[in-house]
Amino acid sequence: MKKSLIASVILGILMVSSGALTMALTPTIKIADQKEKPDLEIMIPPAFEDWQIDNSIIPLQVDPQTQAKLDRIYNQTLSRTYVNSLGQRIMLSVAYGGDQGDNLAVHKPEVCYLSQGFEVMKIVAGELLTQYGTLPVKRLLAVQGNRNEPITYWVTVGDKAVLPGLEQKLQQLRYGLTGSVPDGMLVRVSSINPDEGDAYRLQALFIQDMLSAIGIKARTRLAGTFGA
Repeated sequence: MKKSLIASVILGILMVSSGALTMALTPTIKIADQKEKPDLEIMIPPAFEDWQIDNSIIPLQVDPQTQAKLDRIYNQTLSRTYVNSLGQRIMLSVAYGGDQGDNLAVHKPEVCYLSQGFEVMKIVAGELLTQYGTLPVKRLLAVQGNRNEPITYWVTVGDKAVLPGLEQKLQQLRYGLTGSVPDGMLVRVSSINPDEGDAYRLQALFIQDMLSAIGIKARTRLAGTFGA
């Protein structure tokens, strides 16, 4: 009887300790509340280098159900098509979320394009070299009928660009261990081109031009702190 009482007391202590530990490790401070809110429309210029907005082309539109999900995840979204003097077009999509914890994971293009009836192929992780450092990116190919759309995208969690998936989770965990909930972005560029190699080269050039056209504060929000 005595042993049973002692065991019950120990079990109760462990349960209380476990609950307290869980509460202590639950992130409560939102990084987004401690810094200026980004304005994507202002952050990314309508024209830079040889690029300007082409209002005649509307980027990929999602169905109402998917849009409702995105509205819950992200505080701001931006979709534009840019064209250069050669008539080459790049579609840009940026989404910002003030809470990139586990409950609000970024919505990956792999999922978005599949939901729109595309077949997603050749998903490859890699790096994109910029004048400021390298960006960890994912490249994939979305195909629907005769439409061949190579895609380059990356995500930021807090002040760092990471590969979606494990690296993203680890970065969230690093913030969580400090009691913080990071904000984040998903940046996607794509183009309709049957030549994947040519498409990715043009996308890399566009990204380099875009990063050089914005200030360091905006660049950090968009692509993280290079070399960190």
